[in-house]
Amino acid sequence: MKTYRMRMASWMLILGLVFGCNTVKNANNKQKGAVIGASSGAVIGGVVGNNVGKGNTVLGAIIGGVVGGVAGGYIGDRMDRQAEKIEEELPGAEVKRVGEGINVTFTQDQGVHFATNQSAIEGASVTTLNKLAGIFKEYPKSVILVEGHTDSAGPEDYNMSLSQRRAESVVNYLVAQGIDKDRFTVRWYGETQPRADNSTAEGKAQNRRVEMGIIASEALKEEARKETGGN
Repeated sequence: MKTYRMRMASWMLILGLVFGCNTVKNANNKQKGAVIGASSGAVIGGVVGNNVGKGNTVLGAIIGGVVGGVAGGYIGDRMDRQAEKIEEELPGAEVKRVGEGINVTFTQDQGVHFATNQSAIEGASVTTLNKLAGIFKEYPKSVILVEGHTDSAGPEDYNMSLSQRRAESVVNYLVAQGIDKDRFTVRWYGETQPRADNSTAEGKAQNRRVEMGIIASEALKEEARKETGGN
């Protein structure tokens, strides 16, 4: 419990410094992308990755990939549209616009469901991922980080393996729907990155999740620089 609270306190402090205490969930980021980049995206990415990346590596990857300036604003505008589409098509997903990227979280109760100790994509998850595949096809110039996480129930080594199987299962399903496998990076963390308190049923439900970080591909970054004449 103490470790969890300290981690959350650190998160609040660092995010406050990075984002100026602004709310980032479901916010328009056309301008926000430019602001973050103007503050030296590479430096911010390093700070987030080194200090809190172990607590939320999706966020670290998103911030670490910022371009900034007018090109960042161009990318942010495209990400706004993609985030809005995801929210529209997948009302059960938790969608956050962060910097020049998107953080999407699916829990057992939101969007992608797995049977106990299983990793197969079935039931309502099929519909969810089919819709997501359609969105990824509509926005091909993005790359996707997929992470698997579990709660603390069961042996730690088993949870690590389970989180790997679930993350890979999601990616394999999306690839089978026609999404280029080279757009994906897969990571898994078992029970090591809780977003809530594992001592409660509600907290465990939040921790059993698959997260996605959606960021600009090199092709989109280059397009942004050419269209805006910026960097």
